[in-house]
Amino acid sequence: MTDRYAVMGNPIAHSKSPRIHTLFATQFGHHIEYRAILVEPGHFARAVAEFQAQSGKGLNVTVPFKEEAWALAATRSARAQHAGAVNTLLLDPSGAHYGDNTDGVGLVRDLKGNLGCELAGKRVLLLGAGGAARGVIEPLLGEKPSLLVIANRTRGKAVELARAFRECGRVEGYGLDDLAGQSFDVIINATAAGLRGEVPALPPGVVQAHSWCYDMMYADEPTAFVRWAQEHGAARAVDGLGMLVEQAAEAFFLWRGVRPATEPVIRVLRQRR
Repeated sequence: MTDRYAVMGNPIAHSKSPRIHTLFATQFGHHIEYRAILVEPGHFARAVAEFQAQSGKGLNVTVPFKEEAWALAATRSARAQHAGAVNTLLLDPSGAHYGDNTDGVGLVRDLKGNLGCELAGKRVLLLGAGGAARGVIEPLLGEKPSLLVIANRTRGKAVELARAFRECGRVEGYGLDDLAGQSFDVIINATAAGLRGEVPALPPGVVQAHSWCYDMMYADEPTAFVRWAQEHGAARAVDGLGMLVEQAAEAFFLWRGVRPATEPVIRVLRQRR
């Protein structure tokens, strides 16, 4: 019997996850079915139950359901527990699902391993305070930046999130306006603004000529944040396709017990754009 997997989110039509996991499975001769499922707000738990009833083995979870996935999981990895967000579910027939968060390790592997961006000793700005941001804070702090600033349109959410991770490293929470007069070595966009073709309202000077800008979102064309970074003179401006592949590889390892090679998959996907 073919094992069944899927990614759930809203929106989801743009997802490259089905292609990625099919390429992973090919590396090992595994036969899997993987599809993208659009879920309406308020129906996530029901959608998971229906998928499991159809012999589903595992799920990837994207915006806006990562925090709901965390609540649904009966047990969680340490990194998911601390993040308060789950992007990978290993489904159990009893309903006692296992939740993990592979976003942070995927981001760090792409930045350091694929792109050569060092984070140690750097000033890092993380935009957003939702589930996507929560999932990457602890791994980012594990790279020992000199400072990690979490900035959000609603300042209180950023401050609260920074407080939750203060034992992991030097982290502060700001409102977007609080960034005036500051600059950063690495700027990571974890907001969903790009889905609407928008960019967080950042004050002038945040990006310098040496700054790296990274959008956790991805698209066939440069995202709004990548275009904004290029227009403001960033040294590098990259979307999150590499992160998507790296976090997917970690999920595939959880589900299948083997770790796929990511570089050839990233190359194939970028060639198809």
